Amino acid sequence: MNKDFLKALTEIEKQKGISKEVLLEGLEEALVSSYKKKFNTATNVRVDIDRKSGVMKVLSKKMVVDDIIDERVEILIDHARQIHPSVQLDEFIEIEVTPKDFGRLAAQTAKQVVTMRIKEAEKALVFDAYGGKEEEIVTGKVQGMDSSNLFVLLEQTEAILPISDLMPKEKFKLGDTISAYISRVEQTAKGTMVILSRVHPGHLKKLFEANIPEIQAGKVAIQSIAREAGSRSKIAVSAQDPNVDEVAVCVGVKGQIIQSITSELGGEKLDIIRWSDNMEEYVANALAPAKVLEVHIFEDEENPTARVILPNNQLTLAIGLKGLNARLAAKLTGYKMDLYSEDQAFKQFGRPVTMAE
Repeated sequence: MNKDFLKALTEIEKQKGISKEVLLEGLEEALVSSYKKKFNTATNVRVDIDRKSGVMKVLSKKMVVDDIIDERVEILIDHARQIHPSVQLDEFIEIEVTPKDFGRLAAQTAKQVVTMRIKEAEKALVFDAYGGKEEEIVTGKVQGMDSSNLFVLLEQTEAILPISDLMPKEKFKLGDTISAYISRVEQTAKGTMVILSRVHPGHLKKLFEANIPEIQAGKVAIQSIAREAGSRSKIAVSAQDPNVDEVAVCVGVKGQIIQSITSELGGEKLDIIRWSDNMEEYVANALAPAKVLEVHIFEDEENPTARVILPNNQLTLAIGLKGLNARLAAKLTGYKMDLYSEDQAFKQFGRPVTMAE
C-alpha cells in the first residue's frame, strides 16, 4: 500500500460517495482474515493502515511471560522489554509480524474488498434514493425491453416497468421518455429493484395531486379511487374548505385540468365523484352519469350491499358497457351493487317507487 492507493480511494469517495474510511476499515478486516488463513495464526492480530502514508502493518497482541507455552500468543519478558522497556509480566503488547510477501496478498485483497464495498454502497445509495420515493411519479427513458418488461433508465438506476403495468394499447420504443409510478422498491441479492406502474390507482392519485393546487393546499381531499386503467376511473373527492367546490376545481376551467390528466393517461375517461359520509348519497353519486331514484344500504360485515333503484331509462347507463360503471362504483364505495329499474323494483318488491327529490 502507498499514497497512490490512498489517492485512488479518495477519488472513489468523490465519485461514488463511499467513505474512504469505510473502505480502509473494510480492507483491514479482510486482511486480518486473509492473514489468518494463509499463516495459520491465532486470533489476536490486527492490520493497521496508516491514513497518511498508506504503510500497512500486521500487529499481533501477545502476553508477556517468563516461560513460553504458545509463541503465537505469548512473548518472553526480555524480548518484550526490547520493544517496550517498561512492560511487566502478564501485560499485553503489540508487536509487528508483517510477512515479507504480505504486499502481494494485500493488493489482491484490496481489489476484492473495494469492488465488493462499491457494490454494497451503490445498492445502499440506490435504495436510499428511491426507497423514500415509493408512491411517487418519476420520469426516465426506455433503454431496453423484452417480452415481459420495459427497462427504464432513471437518474440513479435502471427501473423495471412490467408490460402488464402498461395501459392497454400503450406502445413505447427505445429512447422514449416515460413517466410512471413507483409501486415498490425491493432489496435483492443483485441490488435495489425499482418497480414501476402506469396502471396503479396511485398513479392517478399522484397526477391529481400534482395538477390541482387545492389538493396540494389541503382544501380538497381524495377519498377513494377505483380504476380500470385505459378505460375509466372514478375519483371520490371531498372539500375540506366550505368555500371550495371540490368537483369544479378538479375539472378545472373549461375542463382544462381533467383534459390534461386524461391526455397523460392516453384518453382514459375520468369521473369526478362528490364524496359524502351519507352512504346512500355517496352510492348515488358514484353511479354517475346515471340518475338514481333510491338507495337502500344493507350493512353486512362480509358483504355490504347497496340496493339501487333507477328510472327505467337509466339502468343500462348505470351498469355501463360490460358492467364497467357499476363495477367501478362498487370498488369506489365498497358496496356490492344490486341495481333495479323502476319496473323491476315494482315486480320484485311489490310497491311503487317515490321519485327522489
